[in-house]
Amino acid sequence: MTRPFVEIDQVAMRYGGVDGTLALEGCSMNINQGEFVAVVGPSGCGKSTLMRLVTGLWPATEGNVVVAGQEVDGPLTIAGMAFQAPTLLPWRRILSNVMLPLEVTPQHRNKLGRDRALYEARARELLRLVGLEGFDNKYPYQLSGGMQQRTSLCRALIHDPALLMLDEPFSALDVFTREDLWAVLQNVWMAKKPTVVLVTHDLREAVYLADRVLVMSSRPGRIIAERVNPLPRPRTLETTYTAEFQDLVHDLRGYIAAARSGEEVAA
Repeated sequence: MTRPFVEIDQVAMRYGGVDGTLALEGCSMNINQGEFVAVVGPSGCGKSTLMRLVTGLWPATEGNVVVAGQEVDGPLTIAGMAFQAPTLLPWRRILSNVMLPLEVTPQHRNKLGRDRALYEARARELLRLVGLEGFDNKYPYQLSGGMQQRTSLCRALIHDPALLMLDEPFSALDVFTREDLWAVLQNVWMAKKPTVVLVTHDLREAVYLADRVLVMSSRPGRIIAERVNPLPRPRTLETTYTAEFQDLVHDLRGYIAAARSGEEVAA
């Protein structure tokens, strides 16, 4: 039997010492290689904390986090991350922003000088894939918010990460731009098939994008339910109007409503 790519076993995370805030407790989940998983739950349930534990940015207080068969004991070089804010460097052009991870990732930094043309070609191909062909010489201020977030997605993918972690990447955008980027992200995932973990408050976004949706309890967070998404790919906006799509969104909303009220619902 193939081992899961991401394994989280009875993880707890407490901030501020023994009397601090318990963000996660008894949290367990497995994610297979190449799977697209969305994590949803009430505000403050520890979704973003979970992301930081998986990528090794913070150590767990209790439990184990294993990625690609190795226990996580520091920042992962095989992970790419994108956040709610694109956090592009304003003094660097778009191509240079996309290539930034190559300058700090050891396995690529040592090759960058020799193979720069190849890396630039890879960056331009990613920009083309997300609809930004021809914008590589622009500065961030010359791009819309949605275009900046597309750039951020390219930056997270430039070093071909085996694991892509997305923390509310589209939540600051208007609904039309957000829906456009759902299609962009789906296309990128279908083309490259990294393992993806998406944290989102948007249940429609979760159902549009994910193979499987995990629901977290109120703080201290743990996984209380999961739903496999049977909807075929590629999904489109028309998919969001189908009864199957809306039923799954409604189902997930019921779990989150129960979690907010402190009720337990059978998964």
